[in-house]
Amino acid sequence: MRVDFYQLTSDPAEQVLPLIARNTLAAGERLLVVSDDEAQLRRVGEALWTRLPETFLANGRAGTAHDERQPILLSDAPEPANGAKFMALADGVWREGAFERVFLLFPPARIDDARGCWRMLGTREGVERRYWRQDGGKWKEGP
Repeated sequence: MRVDFYQLTSDPAEQVLPLIARNTLAAGERLLVVSDDEAQLRRVGEALWTRLPETFLANGRAGTAHDERQPILLSDAPEPANGAKFMALADGVWREGAFERVFLLFPPARIDDARGCWRMLGTREGVERRYWRQDGGKWKEGP
């Protein structure tokens, strides 16, 4: 499993997720977006429809009709009813799941939790960790 840690210093998760979703779909994968915050999930859903007007990022809420057909499914639980192998944790809270790739997006207020998660995942076999930070509006890998 690969885990990408995204430290959100300039943009909130709902502004970053359309880029991640676009790249996920371009790779032929489906995405599960998870957050316990209902309002955040609404903002994410809206941003997926409007943030990148040149890209069609169809999405739907878990528990509604046709979950299995959604390329991007928004949920409060790490249960990929759409068959997603990629999961984005929009609220910065780590959740266990059987995914090939996980995007952990965390604001400055959750940096200690993210560090603890980084250390915990470092003890696991078969986990590749990457850290991304915003630099002048662009994402750069590294410390």
